[in-house]
Amino acid sequence: MDTKAVFTALYDVCEENANFFSGATKGQPGDAAQRLVDAMTTIQEHARTLEPVISGFAAIYHHFDFDPHIPANGYRSLVKVVRCCLLHIIHKGRYITSNRRSIFFRASHNAAEMEAYCSALCQLKALLYLAQRLLHDNSHGNLFFQEESGLSQSFLREYASMHKGCFYGRCVGFQFTPAIRPCLQSIAISLVAFGDNYKKHQSGIGVAASSFLTSGKYAIDPELRGQEYERITQNLDVHFWKAFWNITETEVLSSLVSMTATQVKVNRALSVPSLPFDLPFAADPTHMVTVSPPAAHIGRGPVQMRLISYELREGQDSEKLLALCRSEGGQISLSLGLKTKRSPPSPWLVLHFHGGGFVAQTSKSHEPYLRSWSQDLNAPILSVDYSLAPEAPFPRALEECFYAYCWAIKNHNLLGWTGERVCLAGDSAGGNLCVTVSMRAAAHGVRMPDGIVAAYPATLLTVYASPSRLLTLMDPLLPLSVLARCLSAYAGHSVFNHSNDEKVSTFSMVRRDTALLLRDFKQGASNWIHSLLDRGGADSVRKSVSEASLTSPHTDPPVSGKASEYSLEKGSLKSQTCQDLGTHTNSEVDPSVSESFSSVAIPPPGGEEDSEKPQEFPEGFEPLRSEQLAEMNMQSSPIARNPYMSPLLAPDSMLKGLPPIHIVACHLDPMLDDSVMFAKRLRNVGQPVTLCVVDDLPHGFLSLSQLSRETREAANVCMERIRDVFTMKDPPPEMRKHRKLERTNQEPFATKRDHTPLLQVTVQKEEGLFVGGGAPFVDEEGLAGFYPPTKSEAEKILA
Repeated sequence: MDTKAVFTALYDVCEENANFFSGATKGQPGDAAQRLVDAMTTIQEHARTLEPVISGFAAIYHHFDFDPHIPANGYRSLVKVVRCCLLHIIHKGRYITSNRRSIFFRASHNAAEMEAYCSALCQLKALLYLAQRLLHDNSHGNLFFQEESGLSQSFLREYASMHKGCFYGRCVGFQFTPAIRPCLQSIAISLVAFGDNYKKHQSGIGVAASSFLTSGKYAIDPELRGQEYERITQNLDVHFWKAFWNITETEVLSSLVSMTATQVKVNRALSVPSLPFDLPFAADPTHMVTVSPPAAHIGRGPVQMRLISYELREGQDSEKLLALCRSEGGQISLSLGLKTKRSPPSPWLVLHFHGGGFVAQTSKSHEPYLRSWSQDLNAPILSVDYSLAPEAPFPRALEECFYAYCWAIKNHNLLGWTGERVCLAGDSAGGNLCVTVSMRAAAHGVRMPDGIVAAYPATLLTVYASPSRLLTLMDPLLPLSVLARCLSAYAGHSVFNHSNDEKVSTFSMVRRDTALLLRDFKQGASNWIHSLLDRGGADSVRKSVSEASLTSPHTDPPVSGKASEYSLEKGSLKSQTCQDLGTHTNSEVDPSVSESFSSVAIPPPGGEEDSEKPQEFPEGFEPLRSEQLAEMNMQSSPIARNPYMSPLLAPDSMLKGLPPIHIVACHLDPMLDDSVMFAKRLRNVGQPVTLCVVDDLPHGFLSLSQLSRETREAANVCMERIRDVFTMKDPPPEMRKHRKLERTNQEPFATKRDHTPLLQVTVQKEEGLFVGGGAPFVDEEGLAGFYPPTKSEAEKILA
């Protein structure tokens, strides 16, 4: 259904229902009928102002695609979400038309449904206005606003105050495939129930049991669930999200998942001692490179890994490997039987880095799809359990992953691998680590991996605004406030709340949990009973936020047909590092393209670009506001611009020589623009790269691979990309050669910022990487980097 047909159908169904219920039909409750009329009328008003905006975006968003065969970027995603919302309204409107005369028709329930989608449509319209500002302010072809002030800061300010509960109640996951929506609803209910009992209990079993008992009220009352979900996402710290995401790590849940997952012969948790060792220099194998153990922030310690193999292979049961195994306090993870036949070593190895926002999860949470991959690829998989933030911020995870990569190359005989081909694979934060580990391998001069498969990677860890990141307002798995807390923790700027909790004995802990469990059991049972017996009474007591929005007097003016001229000369204000992010240069812009952009891109309303509080939306329109503001850090850490933390900001010289990279992104993922822009950068510097975008799935679909056919197919796409890495022919030598790095005898810290760029010092010191603090520089080719910090600056960073 094209855009014109969608809006026509919407107008028809809303008009017909509004006329029906405005007639005060007999048997219909007057209040519910009036609510339906108000909702239908307001939806039509929103649609009339949205139609020209959607048509304008549809005319220009193809200019931001990676290529004509892969239609994906944040502008497309925003338009698709709006269309999904409109189609849901049409579907529910037609249901009301078909059933409104039935004696079983629940007018109050359907009024609440239409009010929720009316509120969602209002907030989506606000996001489209912000997207128009991005079109106006960005350089041509670029999806990111490359400053943290200005529009990026405006988006953070708007996000902090905009109402988001409507997206977590009745409308949760409306933009995704229907098969995944029940799962997202269950996650939302579990999260708010978990938040209700967070810090009430000292033991995990107390939190889990209380959450189960109190979840009933959130399952029955969507408005209450949305309100509580919004409160949690806006106010609770990163430690809460770490605790919630690690629920899947508990023994009970992991055992249940293990029973349903593919059975493998080898599933060993390894603890590798942190000792230095040598590897041959890739350019000259007669010379050796010393790989130093991880030491940042928490000192030296063993690196944790997990070896998964569908078949038992030679070396995987050797005494040397058995000595590295660690106990997980549960079942034995290796199924050898009496005398299991050993298969020969595999020519392939997958080195996996898990996701989790750098703050949560381990390889245990990702076992289901890793086991399946091991079977389908017939190859062992080594997954790294790197140390997590905020206790171990950047660059600790990078150090451990790089150490694990080098250790695997040196000890391939222990892993059931011949040492021939190795592929780095990871999702989200793990995708970031795949790229940065390869960059560090190039800097050290060791062997490069044969390829990278990155699923929905985070390649830009700053607060720069982009059209896809506007989707964080409604994403149930990746809200912006949660994303910002995770990135701040990884950058080392997370605030530790060391509460003065009293120390209690085990007996008093159990006694306290028991008392709270009894209380919560009574409260939970009461909530269930009252919710079931008094469904109608809840509507009279509760007035939804969306209903309140229908009575607001604001109206929306149509988008001005006389838009300002699209600015193509914003480069003077942008970071030189990001100059190459666009696919076209400003001097080559087709005038017809510029004219089409100017019909959609709009300047700040009222021309108040320099005012202290500029107006973000057209006069007469205001999005719904939340009762409580989100705590948002308006500035990201300077460390976030380090190329080893945000590879999208790396200069071309650091990207050249990387192995072939296969990116699998999600069309509705807030991190989509990270993938699209990074793929463009790699293509522009001549690096082999592929981009595949899956439809209608959320960020983190690999962790949901067992829940639906769509997520399984998407996981198989990632697996096939790994197979492509293993089966492709060796690329030409010039594609795989390393960057030539000078080895000098410079001191650990530069005393002057004269001639020594960061790239020349990354291979010299034991830790191998300086973290932030250096002044930026731009070379003759317009590429940006950082000088190493002075000794005083480094001491401040390390402190």
